[in-house]
Amino acid sequence: MATQPDAGLSVIMSERRHLINLAYRLLGSLADAEDVVQETYARWYAMSREEQEAIVSPGAWLTKVAGRLCLNVLTSARVRRETYVGEWIPEPLPDRTEWMDSRPGDPADRVTLDESVNMAFLVVLESMTPAERVAFILHDVFRYPFAEVAEIVGRSPAACRQLATSARRRIRDAQAPTARTARATRQARIVREFKQAWEDKDIDALVALLDPDATVIADGGGNVSTLLHPVEGAELIGRGLTKFTTLLRDVTILERTVNGSPGLIVQRDGVTVTVCAFDIAGDRIKHIWAVRNPDKLRQWTAS
Repeated sequence: MATQPDAGLSVIMSERRHLINLAYRLLGSLADAEDVVQETYARWYAMSREEQEAIVSPGAWLTKVAGRLCLNVLTSARVRRETYVGEWIPEPLPDRTEWMDSRPGDPADRVTLDESVNMAFLVVLESMTPAERVAFILHDVFRYPFAEVAEIVGRSPAACRQLATSARRRIRDAQAPTARTARATRQARIVREFKQAWEDKDIDALVALLDPDATVIADGGGNVSTLLHPVEGAELIGRGLTKFTTLLRDVTILERTVNGSPGLIVQRDGVTVTVCAFDIAGDRIKHIWAVRNPDKLRQWTAS
């Protein structure tokens, strides 16, 4: 007799997109998010059919397990990043139409690009404690009640409420992207002008587009040559960018959507070697995050 299909399989697998979205926002790494989701499903299928059927809400169970796994990863990540070469920047994501490894039924639409994956927002999240980050993302972004957040974080609902409040304060102090990012059309114009000035190696034009106290942070992960420390000041940044393109030679700079906002990528011989995300206040660029670590560019370059 043919084996009857698992009627609950489609329900369980339908949670995958939600879990990927949650884990990426918590971890800032798609690779780590996919590992967490894979482990979450492994734990589900390690249970007997009777144990699975005893769970009233499989979706809630999967979220709880994924949340706890993310909390563990965040805690251990602080130790791992002490040995990371240079600065660590969250993994940048392209527009959903530009995924290089999209496969039907897999995470082709895995991460919804909105303000909660804006690079500036993710960078602020990196300044939070693991518990703050989990409590804030679960409650403020995914709207989980504090009673459920408490089960994941392992603290009381009142303590989780305080964690979320502390996280909001960090975002407010850092001037969250929703309050300071230019409207998309204006930001796209500024990024386009920046691209032109960069291609022309026009230092004066670059400086004019940068805030006087602008900062560039690059992430090479020790795999490629890049800045090991942030560079501050419009003049230094302008000169550094022109030197970068001169040293690489024969590079192409293209406008792309990076984590839902206008950004730039640098390609050499058709291979993406740098992804740049921008933080813009008014008509000036405040921050540039340049990801050069090849391990974080797999979604940008065809294998």
